[in-house]
Amino acid sequence: MTTIHDQAMNYVFQQVLQRLLSFFSRAERTALQLLIQRLLVAAGGMEHIGNFKVLVIQSGSRDSCYTLALLRAAQLSLAGRAPATFQLRVASLRLNGTSHGALQNMHRSYGALFLNDDPRVELLMVDHRQVGPFDLQSVVSEASREANRINLLMSGHRRTSNETLELWDDAYLATAEFYSQIARWNNGVDAMIGAEPPRRQKLFLEGLNRAALKAGLGGLPANHGGFEMLFPMLDGLGSDYYRHFYTEGEQLPWRPEGQFEACRRSSFIDINDMIVGKLEERWPLLSDFLGFQADDLTLYQGDFEFVEPLVAAHLRGLQASVIESQTYEKGVADYLQESLAALRRNQVPEPVCEHLLATFGNLLDLEQRRIHAANHLQETFNLSENQLTCLLFAPFINSGAGLEMFLRKCHPGMLVALPDLHRAMQGLHAPEQVVKWMTDVSGLPVNLIARLYAMSAIQIPESLAQDPQKTAAAVAPTVANERSAEG
Repeated sequence: MTTIHDQAMNYVFQQVLQRLLSFFSRAERTALQLLIQRLLVAAGGMEHIGNFKVLVIQSGSRDSCYTLALLRAAQLSLAGRAPATFQLRVASLRLNGTSHGALQNMHRSYGALFLNDDPRVELLMVDHRQVGPFDLQSVVSEASREANRINLLMSGHRRTSNETLELWDDAYLATAEFYSQIARWNNGVDAMIGAEPPRRQKLFLEGLNRAALKAGLGGLPANHGGFEMLFPMLDGLGSDYYRHFYTEGEQLPWRPEGQFEACRRSSFIDINDMIVGKLEERWPLLSDFLGFQADDLTLYQGDFEFVEPLVAAHLRGLQASVIESQTYEKGVADYLQESLAALRRNQVPEPVCEHLLATFGNLLDLEQRRIHAANHLQETFNLSENQLTCLLFAPFINSGAGLEMFLRKCHPGMLVALPDLHRAMQGLHAPEQVVKWMTDVSGLPVNLIARLYAMSAIQIPESLAQDPQKTAAAVAPTVANERSAEG
């Protein structure tokens, strides 16, 4: 770059900083100075800050956009008063559940913060274990969609049918592996910055622990606490979190190969104590400056809370109707009752509770919501209701112990083929039409069904089982604040 170009860019960056700071309250400006001091200490002093690289995860959520803005303010503030500033790696993980709205929020915030043309900033996106630059227009490949779908199914089948289906277990596992690998890529980073409150850290680690147990990784150490020991915990799970589900040739390596450090130097820096003020005070920064746009889903979804209320209610309805011999309506009503009770125990304003009810519409018109949830699962996860029902029964695990019950309740015409189905799952010869039926109804290839057949179900400790009341309580402050900010 020429000197004139450098001067012009520095002027632009300072203009961005001044506009950004104009949205900060006095408390936020104080928090910003404390953040700068924390980063300087972590780097080893001002003389080392230019070589200090920090990682921040971007999901397109409200909180992750705000955290990014705070870090950008720290980066540009240092640049304006010191010879150098820290380097910033911004990374996002693309899964089947990543909405286009989330990608748009990322794109708008990157533009507003002038990240695209700053050599001190890396904007990365990981899709199907491939690290590349962030690209709003990139289309998820079929191979990526299929891998995410298969991972979801394999995790979901490692349970007994009387256990609640955790459809989002694989999202915890994939996110944790993403953290571990993106911190190693291209000479690694010195620190990962996180602003998640302790409650949300605890929920994420519980979800990861549950998913790691189902993936055969042995789970996290007891008394793992929060994110302060995040990277040692992730290292304890190994380098490939899916190694017990697939053979080496079936699973793509992380790419570009050869660009991941063998020994990570990263630490975790918690800045949750620097997130000050009420959400309604931050809303002008989020909407007017960063261009953040909320939708109904983001009202109930935090950075690490993958549960979608519409789908969760649908799953409870299916569980009630196909497993518990009750009605679909009863399952949905129970889910809503438990969620509303938790919200009210946490003194969430009644309009928020009413919004949750309105999300599902009148229970008398529930069939439309059921169709909407089924369509969403088909479009987002490529799961049909037949495959979801099969997943609820988990009939292949423990040498097919639940297969007969699954057939009797859902496919009685296939009972005659029960011996052939067992032969197919043992890797023995079976009629082609039997094998085709099995793969169609499960959504899994026969070799992976055979792998599940040889595995045992994982009994999840009660403390790790997903509790709708706990989930509702966890998202309650998010919902209450965001609704008050909107209205």
